[in-house]
Amino acid sequence: MALWKHLVHTAGAVTLAAGFASVASAQETVNIGYTGPLSGGAALYGKNTLVGLEMAAKEINDAGGFDVGGKKYKFNIVALDDKYSPSEAAVNAKRLKAQNNTPMVFTPHSGGAFAIQAFNEQDNFILGAYTSVPTMTERGNKLTLRIPPSFAGYVQPFISVEMKTFGKKLAMAGGDHDYAKAWAQLFGPAWTKAGGQIVAENPMSYNKDTDFYSGVSRVLAASPDVLFIGGASEPTALVAKQARELGFKGGFVVMDQAKLDEMAAVTGGMDMLEGSVGVLPLIYDKRPGTENFIAKFKKLYDRNPGTEASYHYSTLNAVAEAMKLAGSVSDPKAIHAKLSEAYGKLPPERNPARITSVDDRGGTNANIVVGVVKGGKVETVEAASLGQ
Repeated sequence: MALWKHLVHTAGAVTLAAGFASVASAQETVNIGYTGPLSGGAALYGKNTLVGLEMAAKEINDAGGFDVGGKKYKFNIVALDDKYSPSEAAVNAKRLKAQNNTPMVFTPHSGGAFAIQAFNEQDNFILGAYTSVPTMTERGNKLTLRIPPSFAGYVQPFISVEMKTFGKKLAMAGGDHDYAKAWAQLFGPAWTKAGGQIVAENPMSYNKDTDFYSGVSRVLAASPDVLFIGGASEPTALVAKQARELGFKGGFVVMDQAKLDEMAAVTGGMDMLEGSVGVLPLIYDKRPGTENFIAKFKKLYDRNPGTEASYHYSTLNAVAEAMKLAGSVSDPKAIHAKLSEAYGKLPPERNPARITSVDDRGGTNANIVVGVVKGGKVETVEAASLGQ
């Protein structure tokens, strides 16, 4: 009996010690939440956003963590699959805050971000929204960070390139999902204000259809000079390919959801995309900090990084810096207030997305560059030189 009591006592002491060790460990680790599509049709996109966070966390942790108030901390990324569902994203965010005490939760889709905005202030965590929809930061939510710049910054540069090169007649043939509708609602009026004419409008179901013959034929019947297209990269490429096969010789305005390099993989190169303007693919960005990031990423993952990876990598580095400046890893309001200053302090190698600051509504500002396909190659053009 005495031996049994001794064993029970010893086991209790070990359990208690393990509990203290766990608490100590938790105090030295900052959990960062992520909810995004990690299975299903959008899984590749979700994983491309998550890997940017994981890469930044690994670098920070391998360097010994970051210092806040004289104490070292490391990041732990807690990722949950929401299958691109806004309702599941909201449930995941609630869970991440309640179970993991995350001061920040990232999500890479606007539907999920809008759903989380319904409660993130009340639950006291920062929403890291990877969406360029301008309204994300126009709703007064004081704990939102819109990670990419608003897509409004691309509208005038895109119009300048296409109208000057091809002409003033535009056909709107983008997707029929909410993000594409938001783009169309901004781009169409801006085109006409610049002196252009919209000769056809036919949104298509980029997320469901694979045959775009009838939809593309309908808009080409109006003899446009330029086509506005955009959804995920693969269906957007199929729309461009169909247009070329039907004899279209004009230019493409490619909204930022689609990436020119990913489209080229579907069209068999850049030839079918000649005259397109879109977001500059990261692999064509030759600025020093970005080149450094690309090289590190390829060494780690044996593939080229996408824009979404660079934005998340930059942002987690900025979060670490903001925590240092705020003197806290657990006060979301204080951390959020220091994000603009934090981005500004990052050296180029830790900020490949080139985010310069955060505005008073929580939206990032960046040095925007666009990609224009000329002679089968992607040329880099500073947006400022085209007018914004």
